[in-house]
Amino acid sequence: MTAGITTSMRQFLESKPSLKFLFFGGKGGVGKTVIAGATAVWLARQGRRTLLASTNPVHSLSSLLGFEVFGQITPLPGVAHGFAYEIDTKETIEKSRREIKDKINWFLRFADIQLKAEEFVEAATLNPAFEESAMFENMLTLMFGGEFDTYVFDTAPTANARRLLGMSKVYSLWVDKMVKSREEAKSLRQLLSFTKKKEEADPLMNYLVNLRQRLDRARELLTDPALTAFFFITLPEALPIAVITRFLQWFQDFGIPVGGIIVNGLLPSGDRAALPEFIRNRLDMQAEHLKTIWQLFNGQVRALVPLFPSEIQGLPSLNRLSEELFG
Repeated sequence: MTAGITTSMRQFLESKPSLKFLFFGGKGGVGKTVIAGATAVWLARQGRRTLLASTNPVHSLSSLLGFEVFGQITPLPGVAHGFAYEIDTKETIEKSRREIKDKINWFLRFADIQLKAEEFVEAATLNPAFEESAMFENMLTLMFGGEFDTYVFDTAPTANARRLLGMSKVYSLWVDKMVKSREEAKSLRQLLSFTKKKEEADPLMNYLVNLRQRLDRARELLTDPALTAFFFITLPEALPIAVITRFLQWFQDFGIPVGGIIVNGLLPSGDRAALPEFIRNRLDMQAEHLKTIWQLFNGQVRALVPLFPSEIQGLPSLNRLSEELFG
């Protein structure tokens, strides 16, 4: 075992056989996709039916694998029990647009407002967060589906991953307020009604109640340390380390279990005298940042991954990376 690591990545996963949802995040460019891919390959080779899924709006999974996995769950050739999938939000967005239009039309009739729903739909669905919401919905659909033993999520850079995983809490607060408003509006309508006509079904209230149940279940899964773990990927550099330092406490406060930290891209040392000055300087820089990593994240580092001589691309190189990560 590498000096400084108290529990390796392999030991951590073997100590948690019930672990089902693994998230990999960090600053952009630190190697989230390749580390998530190597982990998924290793889990599949242990006999666990594993889905490697990208929740990053800018997908790179197909490029890593060398074949298309966008919009469809695709078996990994030569990797029994392994599958990959880049989530396509377009269909979900269109479905959400239709559902929102139906609900707005119903509400306008309910309130006797002579307006068309299209303007409200455009205002709601052109919001930049709408695609993020669709991604969250698709992620939950996968998590609730139960088709796989393990789900490995390659997330967007940490700030986006934070918003994505935090949506269950934010949505829950919004839904609670909306449910209260609907109940108050319904009571007022009944009080002001001059007829004893039976109140029609309220699709908006039904939607809110169902959404609240869905969010409650999501929060249970995301905060269960027996089922979920979020892994931070970093390079031995100042900015990626600062990103982890900034967001680590947020994940812990929110209740998302942190599985650990993986340090990627370490240069091989070798005979320093034979190395160019540039490489020696980079080695010294990495050594200093490693000291910082041990000081800040003592006991949380799961692996030190070397910089490979060639780009990690394709399943053969992912296999080699998984051996390094879990060897």
